[in-house]
Amino acid sequence: MQLGFVGLGKMGLNMVTRLTRGGHEIVAFDRSPDAVRNAEAAGASGVASLEALVAALPPRRAVWLMVPSGAPTESTVAALGSLLAAGDVIIDGGNTNFHDDLRRAEALRQKQIAYVDAGTSGGIWGLQEGYCLMVGGETDVCRSLEPIFLTLAPPDGYLHVGGSGSGHYVKMIHNGIEYGLMQAYAEGFELMHTSDFKIDVGRVASLWMHGSVVRSWLLELAGRALAADGDLSDLDAYVEDSGEGRWTLHEGIERSVPLPVLTAALFTRFRSRADNPFGERLLAALRNQFGGHPVRSAGTAAAESVEPGGRQGPAGA
Repeated sequence: MQLGFVGLGKMGLNMVTRLTRGGHEIVAFDRSPDAVRNAEAAGASGVASLEALVAALPPRRAVWLMVPSGAPTESTVAALGSLLAAGDVIIDGGNTNFHDDLRRAEALRQKQIAYVDAGTSGGIWGLQEGYCLMVGGETDVCRSLEPIFLTLAPPDGYLHVGGSGSGHYVKMIHNGIEYGLMQAYAEGFELMHTSDFKIDVGRVASLWMHGSVVRSWLLELAGRALAADGDLSDLDAYVEDSGEGRWTLHEGIERSVPLPVLTAALFTRFRSRADNPFGERLLAALRNQFGGHPVRSAGTAAAESVEPGGRQGPAGA
């Protein structure tokens, strides 16, 4: 099948490679000439502009976008919407808010251009393992694109989940669940790491991959990281988020669905980025004010004395 592909970052380039290996003809574009050359080395036909990409594809064109969410995707969809013709289709495989999908699908429908949202999971391992695809859009349009989806996905790794927006909606919730799973692993492994038993947490991660009810691909990845550096001493405790957790939390609020695990996991990421945060400084100040508990001065490493078992001086929180 012929497909235009826009966005040749780590995931995009691997997806193009998997598609060309599967026998598809890919016309690839990225703002970086080096990225286009990499796609050409993988078997794609490289072009220097969106206009050239559209011109290189036959009518009833299909163009897959794998660009950052927000303004980059918005501008690319708008540009393609002015270049494509009736019967063509845009597939957004990035992490887009499903509300934006609904708006874009309706705007493109006025031009008789189809819009498909393909939630894509697999990260940098997708080239070898395949990509789990959660696809939303009109049934007949999605069916016509199945050769692409089935090449990208592993066996049973593709599903048409519903109409426009549903693919990214399911992917959003997928990522919200991922936040909670990652946080649970992080907390459990931290407790083992700080115990008196000198546990090799990397070997525990490997052990749990064999028959344990908590085995998962995330656990396997944790084992890989811990095998390379058991203390993770080369990393800073700074955890970003790319938006899907926030969107999932907003949806839970809108629908009055409690999401305590996701909320805690998301807020923990926020706190990881703070250096000497104000909230904790206020806690220290309050304990000092009401109970005379010792405090540390800013910029010093002096630790307050703590009795065995964690008891600290005068009674108080």
